[in-house]
Amino acid sequence: MKNLPVIAIIGRPNVGKSTLFNRLIKIRKAIVNDMPGVTRDRIFHEVELATGVPVLFTDTGGLEPSTSDYILSQMRTQTLTALAESDLIVMMVDADQGLTAMDIEVADVVRKAARPVILAANKVDIKGAAHNISDFYQLGFQEMLPISSAHGDGMGSLKEKIMTMLHLEPVEESEENDTEEIETELPTEYAISIIGKPNVGKSSLLNRLLGENRALVSDIPGTTRDAVDAKLRYHGRTFRIIDTAGIRRKSKVSNFVEKISVLHAQQNIEKSDFVLMLIDSSQDTSLQDANISGYAHNLHKNVIILFNKWDLVEKDTGTVKKFEEQMRQRMKFLKYAPILFISAKTGQRATRILPLIDQITEQATRKIPTSRLNQFLINITQKHRPPTQGSRFLKFFYITQTGIMPLTFTIFTNSRKQPHFSYQRYIENSLRSEFKLTDVPIKLIFKNRRPTTETKSPGRNRKK
Repeated sequence: MKNLPVIAIIGRPNVGKSTLFNRLIKIRKAIVNDMPGVTRDRIFHEVELATGVPVLFTDTGGLEPSTSDYILSQMRTQTLTALAESDLIVMMVDADQGLTAMDIEVADVVRKAARPVILAANKVDIKGAAHNISDFYQLGFQEMLPISSAHGDGMGSLKEKIMTMLHLEPVEESEENDTEEIETELPTEYAISIIGKPNVGKSSLLNRLLGENRALVSDIPGTTRDAVDAKLRYHGRTFRIIDTAGIRRKSKVSNFVEKISVLHAQQNIEKSDFVLMLIDSSQDTSLQDANISGYAHNLHKNVIILFNKWDLVEKDTGTVKKFEEQMRQRMKFLKYAPILFISAKTGQRATRILPLIDQITEQATRKIPTSRLNQFLINITQKHRPPTQGSRFLKFFYITQTGIMPLTFTIFTNSRKQPHFSYQRYIENSLRSEFKLTDVPIKLIFKNRRPTTETKSPGRNRKK
């Protein structure tokens, strides 16, 4: 991962930090809501301030310098970590509300970090707010900019100020740069989403894999709201690991913030190459577990089932088999998904996750020659003939691989209809067995191959 300058966005709750973060990165990554305390973990995103000037912005939760609330105190810890990791701090205040006692407390914390500071007076687009700006000079920061994160006012000035204070210079484009060859071997980055119901240990697993307290951990369901992501390197590969919000049944989701959190979780599953499906070992595998994992399966994602909190389960010689059978019965569609029994808290078997992903990657990126596939197709159709469709015999002309991640195979037939699902399952199982594709999803596409020339009946259109 590149060693980029880090800019932390700091401020009391509800001054517009996440709105500014989204504005700078040009996507809606952080959840924005008028309710204080929506952002809880640190969220990172790389931004190019000018040509050849990348930096890393960090969005933080609202900083409450003194609190006895557990969640707020953990948010404060995350924010203090962001301060310590930063090269420059953008402290945000609300120009509409004016200077508050909490702004003064936050400024005291920011000063102790001993970093360059830009004071961003937000919401200047609101009528009368500009009259309050002079009050913020009492905080003692020399650099202050009026901005509107909602409408984008002052973004250019903010970027220029950051570059000036960090002594960053844009890279001048030249003809040499234009003609320079692109490296053929670039590091491959894979996205891994950690999914599951609330309070199954997703954030604990993220922290365990990274070896640091990157995400806020609590026994309170719904602690994670934004999708928290971080990168790590393993065996020459870069993995971006995403801790998603817990997904409850739709009937249980009531407030706006949770609905957005669930939507973000689903969007991250769609963008992922691998999905770590966490199940609480101390509870029975539920229908909701099946629903969540089914969403990943329907998108043909590489799924690993992780029974977490295994350290809390009383075991005997048949415990593992019992859990596997229960899971396979509830989730028959995930027969290919490997299973691990882990404890994110103690680290038990957590070290096996990345090697297992390596193993799956090898299968999911395998390319099989068309000649081998077509011999395979001849063999399995001779062993079990394709079923008829009405009065018509179904014929398979040939098969070819048309994709990886997921492995995709296209079979050309003489029919516009899909083969019966049982025969599709037969083809899939045969592919797994023949080419040792035991741990990955397989996508089958059937296409009708129309004859290139039409054969006319010899009796038609004959001149007499």
